[in-house]
Amino acid sequence: MKRLSVSAVKSATRPGRFSDGDGLYLVVQPGGSKSWACRVQKAGNRRDFGLGSASKVSLADARERAREIRSQVEIGLAPLFERRKAQGTPTFREATAKLLAAPRSERRKAIL
Repeated sequence: MKRLSVSAVKSATRPGRFSDGDGLYLVVQPGGSKSWACRVQKAGNRRDFGLGSASKVSLADARERAREIRSQVEIGLAPLFERRKAQGTPTFREATAKLLAAPRSERRKAIL
């Protein structure tokens, strides 16, 4: 399978999905915007993960991010959950526990 090159990514203008191999795709929209997507399939379930805009994420970075996603799926982790955890976004359970641990007078401030 032919892999994409940096010049091919820059010059891609025709709308469609262009494969780099190993589930990494360059997606070109009809308006001309380009983004990266990683397609993963495990146990019959297929899932696409967005990796960012091609103008902000280089080909090398997209390949690395796709590799990380494939390895997370392979060991049974949910890549979207892992991404949110790395960003510091609390789960519903964690947010609820934090809210209930706060004094009652501060709860209204947190909700409003």
